[in-house]
Amino acid sequence: MTDFTSLGLSEALLRAIDEQGYKTPTPIQQQAIEPILAGKDVLASAQTGTGKTAAFTLPILEKLAQSAEKTKGRQPVKALILTPTRELAAQIAENVKAYSRYLPIRSLVVFGGVSINPQMMKLRGGVDVLIATPGRLLDLEHQNAVDLSRVEVLVLDEADRMLDMGFIHDIRRVINKLPKKRQNLLFSATFSKEITGLANSLLNHPVSISVAPKNSAAESVDQYVHLVDKKRKTELLSHLIGLENWSQVLIFTRTKHGANKLAEHLNADGIKSAAIHGNKSQGARTRALADFKDGKLKALVATDIAARGLDIDQLPYVVNFELPQVAEDYVHRIGRTGRAAATGKAISLVCVDEHGLLADIERLLKREIPRLALEGYDPDPSIKAAPLHKKPKNNAPRRSGGGHGRADIRGKDNRNNPRKEAGSEGGKEGDRKKNKENYRNKDGSRTGKLGPRRSRKSDEGSDNQSPWSKAKKEF
Repeated sequence: MTDFTSLGLSEALLRAIDEQGYKTPTPIQQQAIEPILAGKDVLASAQTGTGKTAAFTLPILEKLAQSAEKTKGRQPVKALILTPTRELAAQIAENVKAYSRYLPIRSLVVFGGVSINPQMMKLRGGVDVLIATPGRLLDLEHQNAVDLSRVEVLVLDEADRMLDMGFIHDIRRVINKLPKKRQNLLFSATFSKEITGLANSLLNHPVSISVAPKNSAAESVDQYVHLVDKKRKTELLSHLIGLENWSQVLIFTRTKHGANKLAEHLNADGIKSAAIHGNKSQGARTRALADFKDGKLKALVATDIAARGLDIDQLPYVVNFELPQVAEDYVHRIGRTGRAAATGKAISLVCVDEHGLLADIERLLKREIPRLALEGYDPDPSIKAAPLHKKPKNNAPRRSGGGHGRADIRGKDNRNNPRKEAGSEGGKEGDRKKNKENYRNKDGSRTGKLGPRRSRKSDEGSDNQSPWSKAKKEF
């Protein structure tokens, strides 16, 4: 049986690995570590929960440790790991810190939602390994806080999710700032035409690794479908959690509002819950996740932002309260359970509106998901399907976190507005005449744009002062 000692890792790394409780490398680790150590580009298909983070971080740390003693003074960024979400970035950073405990390697994680100044200060001290989300990285680069010109290894983790979230333009901007000669590693749980195109443009004669069929779910996850009316989903979910005494369940909704509403309902039913999504502050998201891991919360309700990066030991249950609109996201959601050879259960509550989405998922998995039935919760056959809101296109432009290409949120340029080009009497002259008439009182005297002019004296002490004049006094 292969063990970590046969993969060419140093004693310092092996000691750290042993302290993490790792004894035998997973298939993705067995296949990826050696080619990465050899400096080859890698294209890897690996589901979440297969140990892929260690598959690329361990050899990167080994290579950097071998050259760390040769470089003195401030360390430039040598390894850049890009991830789609804050949670995944934080999780990778924790792993890097644990694995490099006995190595002279400095690492840092940067993402949005928190102050940029502490991140800039830490970058000034020098960083070997930088884990980042694309938007915040471009913010830092635009402010000259990070130099990417000496990066030796680029990792795109969860590349499919980054493209699905619209990061392709940011990724290309980042790549343009990197040296041409570097090692590239691309990891993705699912593959599409866009991923294949990115890989072809990025990778140089890559070693292809696949530890499971593309776009498939882990065999360690038992999947089931409950057909139920939409209005009874919450009732059924509370019943299932209470009936089977689920101790820890991760629940996915499609919208932020839906996540908040469901968490409120579960709390009202005596199931201690919290919601986690993009509108929550980073502090609130971190606290909710920590409480869930510690067992203080029985249920965590999340949008797809949490489908990646949540590494919860022995998570027994995942519930799709609403099916995702992209079939591949189903694979990522249920990948939160059944991790690292553990078993788990994934249950989807499906109403008549979602039958098409269920068909898409089963087509992707190439099999039918078993149906469960609970007495008293059979769907009403007279209810007709209602259309679901469509998801935006995956390649829709996204505002980068940097200052380039940012949309002007202060308003549009009205110079070419046709409504301003023609008044009732034609052209700008007509507009001017119209405006003059609008700004006159009945007696013919001029008014201001907000009404009749007042004298300074009449304004003083008046209850009808404009909010703006009051505001100026408060400042």
